[in-house]
Amino acid sequence: MAKMSHDAYIKQETVTGTVPMLAKDRQYSFWDLFLATSGFSIATWCYTQGAYVAQYLSFKQMLINIFCFNIIWILIECIPVLFATRYGIDLWVWLRSVLGKKGVAILATVISLANFGWYAVDSQLFASSMINLFGGFGITLEPGFWKPVLGVLCVFLGTLIALGGPDVIKWVNRFLVSALLVVGAVVVIICFTAVPLGDMLAVQPDTSLYESALGRFMLSAEGNVAFAFSWSTQALVLPRLAKTEKSGYWATAGAYGLVAPFFVAAGGVMAIAMYVHAGYYEADPTVMLSTLAGPGFALLSLLMVAFANIGTQGTGSYVNCMIIKSGLPKVSYKLLVILTAIYVAALTVWGWVMDNFGSFISMAAQIQGPIIGMTVVDYLIVKKRKISLKSLYNIDNHKAYEYTGGFNLVGMGCMLIAFITNILFVYNPLTAEIKSPVFMVLTGSGYTAVCGGLLYWLASLTPLRKYMLRDREELDIV
Repeated sequence: MAKMSHDAYIKQETVTGTVPMLAKDRQYSFWDLFLATSGFSIATWCYTQGAYVAQYLSFKQMLINIFCFNIIWILIECIPVLFATRYGIDLWVWLRSVLGKKGVAILATVISLANFGWYAVDSQLFASSMINLFGGFGITLEPGFWKPVLGVLCVFLGTLIALGGPDVIKWVNRFLVSALLVVGAVVVIICFTAVPLGDMLAVQPDTSLYESALGRFMLSAEGNVAFAFSWSTQALVLPRLAKTEKSGYWATAGAYGLVAPFFVAAGGVMAIAMYVHAGYYEADPTVMLSTLAGPGFALLSLLMVAFANIGTQGTGSYVNCMIIKSGLPKVSYKLLVILTAIYVAALTVWGWVMDNFGSFISMAAQIQGPIIGMTVVDYLIVKKRKISLKSLYNIDNHKAYEYTGGFNLVGMGCMLIAFITNILFVYNPLTAEIKSPVFMVLTGSGYTAVCGGLLYWLASLTPLRKYMLRDREELDIV
């Protein structure tokens, strides 16, 4: 009976991701959502991101770059959290009205498959950390064998958390995030005590990335904007569990806009401290802490970070499987979790995503950027915060969001134009080639968001408005 009750509970939780969640059923307070979302965002990839930025900027520039670009874009992209909590639905359900139902089914699956690349990075970093920790205590683990084994173990343990559903995720993250915030603060203190601040301020950035200081700053900004955008299509799933719009917005924005950048900055500070201390940059926090503070402290703190990676695997698996269910609601949640675990394990063993980290996050952001822009514009300006739930779910044969064969040609067109024009005329993420001065203002990822939103708004000022707002008759709105 206990097993049946648990299965029924998980089924209820996953179903409420694809149909509106009633206010009485929402279980997350501000702190529940803040801690769950923070636990999702904190993983060793934050240190990797920080180390990447640290190489090309001065110490002060690095901190400005990390916090400013993350905070600004997170505050904007989290605006749709308000509809997630108001209607009890997630981003991908709303996007049926922007992209069409078949458009959502395709893009939700494609973007989720891309998002799972982050969890391959997560599991590989977990494996590297474990190998380095054992090495610090004189136990040698052959990377060729143990790295894929430990990486797959991380995926497996995270999958168990995902199968437990939101309640398990909530309690796991309550413990992990509280401990990790303390660890992050201690890490920063150790860096400043191990290496004089004056020496870190004196480090000159690597000029090989771009010939001008502005170019290096904006290329680093591209990494941080892409990092901020990486949460966008995943961020608006958990807020539907929040009890109020206010708590949903600020808990989400606070986790992605402050907590995640704090750990990115901690990674950057450690990387610079390692450069001063040992003469090279290092992205693996286990190596950095072992060098700066000794293996004993590294074991204590990095075990916590390693477990954070497992928690991130679990939360990420749940969130992205719910995204896929938004487009393919009839597919079993448990089946999706198992299939995506196999997929992430394969990516982990392959290793391509980790080897091409910068290009990966930037390319993924080029797809997510237009969706962010269109979603904000659609919510605030075009639909003016009102939507037809009947058409979202085909209730009583309402089909305003079927559009053209299941695709909203305006929304799909705006997304494609933003994506293609960016690669051709603004910034190519695969080659890191800057093609326009526009990049020096918006970055490539920022351009796709602004372009997608602007095109969608302009389309609403033309005769296409009638096509875009087929639901107004159902809502008795002109």
